[in-house]
Amino acid sequence: MKVADCEACAVPMVVWWHHGIEPPNAIRAELPASLALAADERFGAGEWWLDTEMRQVPDHFHAHARDRDW
Repeated sequence: MKVADCEACAVPMVVWWHHGIEPPNAIRAELPASLALAADERFGAGEWWLDTEMRQVPDHFHAHARDRDW
């Protein structure tokens, strides 16, 4: 996984490096931990939520950290 800023919506996101939409449970469990540092820095601890809806890239698993007002 890699944490980066989303080019479309400018929020932190994490991307599963393998193609597909169903990562193993162990990978899904790592998502919040991988994204939390960047999201806490950007929005503040507890001020964001994990969005796993894949809108623009529906065939490649990724998740965004959204601020509470999204």
